[in-house]
Amino acid sequence: MHHLSKVMMDGFKRWLKTGTIALLLTLSLGLSAAANRDYGLPAGNAITDGRALLRYALPIENEPVRKLQTSLEDISTQLRAKRRWGGVTSDISTAERIVNRQSDLLASVAEAKQPEAEALIAQLKEGLATMRAATEAKDKEQIWIKRTEMLNLVGQLEALMVGEYPFEVPEQYSYLPQLKGRATVEVVTDKGKITLVADGYNAPVTAGNFVDLVQRGFYDGLEFIRSEESYVLQAGDPPGPEVGFIDPTSKKYRNVPLEILVRGDQEPTYGITLEQAGRYRDQPVLPFSAYGAVAMARPETEVDGGSSQFFFFLFEPELTPAGLNLLDGRYAVFGYVIEGKEVLEKLSAGDKILSAKVIQGGENLVQPQA
Repeated sequence: MHHLSKVMMDGFKRWLKTGTIALLLTLSLGLSAAANRDYGLPAGNAITDGRALLRYALPIENEPVRKLQTSLEDISTQLRAKRRWGGVTSDISTAERIVNRQSDLLASVAEAKQPEAEALIAQLKEGLATMRAATEAKDKEQIWIKRTEMLNLVGQLEALMVGEYPFEVPEQYSYLPQLKGRATVEVVTDKGKITLVADGYNAPVTAGNFVDLVQRGFYDGLEFIRSEESYVLQAGDPPGPEVGFIDPTSKKYRNVPLEILVRGDQEPTYGITLEQAGRYRDQPVLPFSAYGAVAMARPETEVDGGSSQFFFFLFEPELTPAGLNLLDGRYAVFGYVIEGKEVLEKLSAGDKILSAKVIQGGENLVQPQA
């Protein structure tokens, strides 16, 4: 087994053996409460849906749209409970009040993008009317379907609110590709298709490196690595003696620094884990709380030793919420799987990536100048 994988697998085995103690220690530090203090995150349990995490991770400050998102997401809680139709109706009423105050939502949208935003708001109004009718009929299936559609529209509306890129990557990393926005990547495996979103707003160097390698065709044909005892599915180990990507221009191994944006910070930290920085109470904007989180692999002792290898996080999110595991702040999440989670469950060692390609957002990749 490749040495990066072995180090990681050994770390996971130690993590599982000491997991209960770690959970108790983390709870005593109050990290659960800290996880919800920024980015308009709702109070309560950690978010375990990758799409929701991506929405909350957008660098926007429009409070009404965050309330709109929260009200729609809360519908799932009401539907899972028995006889909570009053709660569903209340959430829909809240959402309707917000979309009817269109000017509050448009206040954060650039003038050139407002026609597109207005069209999305019109679709939201129509969809909420359908949801209200389904609620009156107590049609759970229809509500689930429309809720998903509405949240996708909210995500598109929130994306229109993003202004200029929020920070500059430190000069010492300017030689690396950077993703100034987001990109959607389709990974075709011999067990099915996986779609993920790489988030350059919060991990521009890590996501940029990944998207650059996808566009180069680097991952096509590479095998997955997965131990039966592990909770990660890893890929990106090229054939031959190398353990990462060798830049054909410089002929050198491409090192990618550990890159983690903490909630409340204006830019990521580089080259140091949150534990090493003494930031035990701080939480990443992109946590390991969702099944299918995508992160950069690296040797355990080399924080800036990542290159081409990445992994999908497969552990049950209910057991590893944000702030309650040993990966947050130690490894850099740079995206989430949004489709094909059932494929992840089927993949094992020896299965292959047949192809990986950028299907949206490729224009956000910025290559370093020579």
